[in-house]
Amino acid sequence: MAAKIDKEDLKDEAALQLDANGDLRHLLTLKGVDKALLIDILDDAERYLTAPGSLPARSQGLAGRTIANLFFEPSTRTRASFDLAGKRSGADVLNLDVNTSSRKKGESILDTIYTLEAMQVDVMVVRDASAGVPAYIVRHVLDHISILNAGEADVSHPTQGLLDLLTIRQHKGSFENLKVAIVGDIRHSRVAMSASQGLTTLGVGELRLVSPPALAPDPEAVPGAVIVDNLDDGLAGADVVMALRIQRERIGNLDGVPGIDEYFANYGISRKRLKIASPDVIIMHPGPMNRGIEIESVLADGPRSVITQQVTNGVAVRMAVLDRVSRTMAAR
Repeated sequence: MAAKIDKEDLKDEAALQLDANGDLRHLLTLKGVDKALLIDILDDAERYLTAPGSLPARSQGLAGRTIANLFFEPSTRTRASFDLAGKRSGADVLNLDVNTSSRKKGESILDTIYTLEAMQVDVMVVRDASAGVPAYIVRHVLDHISILNAGEADVSHPTQGLLDLLTIRQHKGSFENLKVAIVGDIRHSRVAMSASQGLTTLGVGELRLVSPPALAPDPEAVPGAVIVDNLDDGLAGADVVMALRIQRERIGNLDGVPGIDEYFANYGISRKRLKIASPDVIIMHPGPMNRGIEIESVLADGPRSVITQQVTNGVAVRMAVLDRVSRTMAAR
């Protein structure tokens, strides 16, 4: 059963995230998160990275805590990485999806939350197709519980934004002189929204959002970004290129949305089109990829690709966020 979300749940998410001491209590959005906190989280995540082939980093920072992963939308990377992040941090982890939960039978989301509260769950990781659900839960959950947004409609995906920021920082150092191009379905992409918010806060030199006109964002949603519909204009001199898939499951009317062949011809990231980017450009994609549509396979698997590193960084970022909200719990 869908939650009844009112307008209050769709605003002021940033204000709900911090406790009275300014510590991270929930993670709902990157909008409004200040630069110092973003950098602190990225620094924390770096400490959870180990060399390829070595044992993954572990901690006991969440020993005795219980995490419930509530995924009411399909997910591979985000769900798996939150699962691993919780277990590698010493927590007990419960995974729940819509096909195995009583929401499928009509149970309200709050009744699901109250059931998990009764089981002494400490952290709830929530992915939902409806905007406002994470904040709605925060407003009704017991005070000692933390809520982490694992993907909210087309609004926000803060941990994906953080892992993208970490990946860029690893390869480029600072953000101030970078030209970053995000290419694809910007209008319906929560990844684009969170990445844009984080990049803007960290002072990116130029953020270009490239899409067909039908998939362009509302300029008010991405202040400071350059919105273009010509791929060459977006790629020229770019230091970072992130490709996105078309979110067809979120588009009610496909009028004006290019077909597969037309899309690749005009917006697909290919070797030929990429020649005008910076010589040391990095290629990113949040997944899942549609090879041959938004990105050429040889680029996805090539030396400029950092796509698998994004996945690796996802576990580290989620460990860092879990540890931070756990420390906030302990201080209450």
